Amino acid sequence: MADRTATIKRDTLETQIEVTLNLDGTGKSELNTGVSFLEHMLDQVARHGMLDLRIQAEGDLHIDAHHTVEDVGITLGQAFAEAVGDKTGLRRYGHAYVPLDEALSRVVIDFSGRPGLEYGVEFPRARIGDFDVDLFAEFFQGFVNHAKVTLHIDVIRGDNAHHIAETVFKAFGRALRMALEFDPRMEGIMPSTKGSL
Repeated sequence: MADRTATIKRDTLETQIEVTLNLDGTGKSELNTGVSFLEHMLDQVARHGMLDLRIQAEGDLHIDAHHTVEDVGITLGQAFAEAVGDKTGLRRYGHAYVPLDEALSRVVIDFSGRPGLEYGVEFPRARIGDFDVDLFAEFFQGFVNHAKVTLHIDVIRGDNAHHIAETVFKAFGRALRMALEFDPRMEGIMPSTKGSL
C-alpha cells in the first residue's frame, strides 16, 4: 500500500501553519493552534477518522481567531489532497450519523475532485466559551476548497451548542474514514465512470 502522508506549510502575513497528516494512522493528534476549542474538535476528527494529525499554527489571534481557523482548514485540505493520491481503489464516498445526548448530526463526503459545501448547521448561541461558532463554516469552506471534496453537513437536532459541534466533527471524522478506506472489490479501479477524479 502506498504511503498516504503529507506535510504542508502555509505562510502568510496573517498565519504560519504546518500540517502533517497520515491517513492510515491510529487516531493520534498533536495540536498547537492557540485556539483551544478548535483543537478539541480536530482531536475528534483524528480519533474518529483514525488519522494521525499534527498541526502547528501561529496566527494573528490578537485580532481574532478568524484567519487561524480558516487557514487551518485550508492547509488541512491541502494535506488531504496530497495524501490521498490518485484515489484508485478508494470507497470515495463516506457518511456518518453521530449522536451526543440530544444532538444528532449527519456528514456525507465525496472525494469528487469538485469543491462543494452544503452547511446546514445552526447553533443556539453565538459562542462556545470564547470560540465564535461562525468560524466553523469558514473552516469547512477552506477545507473543501483545497481538499476538492463535496461535503454535506446537517445538524438534525440539538439544543446544546457544544454537543452540536462535537457531533459535527465526530461525524466528519467517521465519514472521512469510510471514504478513504480501500474497497477490496475496487482494487486497481478508479471509483469514477470518467476514469479520473
